[in-house]
Amino acid sequence: MPTTGEPGEVPARSRRADALRNQQTLLDAAAAVFVTSGVDAPIREIAARAGVGMGTIYRHFPTRADLVVAVYRHQVEACAEAGPSLLAGADSPLAALRQWVDLFVDFLVTKHGLANAMQSDSSGFATLHTYFLDRLVPVCAQLLDAAVNAGEIRPGTHAYELMRGIGNLCIGRDSDPRYDPRRLVALLLQGLQRPQSS
Repeated sequence: MPTTGEPGEVPARSRRADALRNQQTLLDAAAAVFVTSGVDAPIREIAARAGVGMGTIYRHFPTRADLVVAVYRHQVEACAEAGPSLLAGADSPLAALRQWVDLFVDFLVTKHGLANAMQSDSSGFATLHTYFLDRLVPVCAQLLDAAVNAGEIRPGTHAYELMRGIGNLCIGRDSDPRYDPRRLVALLLQGLQRPQSS
C-alpha cells in the first residue's frame, strides 16, 4: 500500500471528502431542524441532530445567516439535481413532476424565515433569489415539457408561474399549524392534467 508521508497521516483527498461529507450531514441536520423549529432554532439543537459539537458549526458557519444561506443553497442544489434523476427513474413524467414538486414544497417550508435571518444583507437575499431561479426554473421547465410531450398535462403552463403559485400556497404554513399546503398543491397539479378520454 503506498504511503502518504508520515505514519498515520490521512491523504488530503480523504480529508477533503470527509470534511465535505461532514458539512453535508450538518446542512441536512440544520434543514431538518429549521423545518420543525424554524431558522431561529438553538444551534445546540442542530449540533445534537448532526452529532457534532457547537464549535464545529461555528467554525464552518460563523453567523446564523451564514448557516441559513448554506442550507438554502444546499437545498436548491438538491432540488435541482433531483429533477433529472426523478425524470429518469419515475413511472411517468407526471409522477416525476409530482415527486419534484413535493421536494420543492419541502424546500419552501424550510426556507421560511430566511428573509428575517438575512435582513441585514438585502443584496445577499437578492443574489440568493436569482440563484434560486437560475437553478430551479429550468429543472421545473424540463419536467413540465416532458409531461406535456407525454400527453399527461395541458400545454401552456410556464415553470416560473407554477413555482410562484406553489410558493404562494406555502405562505402561512409556518404561522398556522392546521394549514398543510400539500393538499392544495396536489389540487393545483391535478388541474394541470389532461382529462382522460373514456
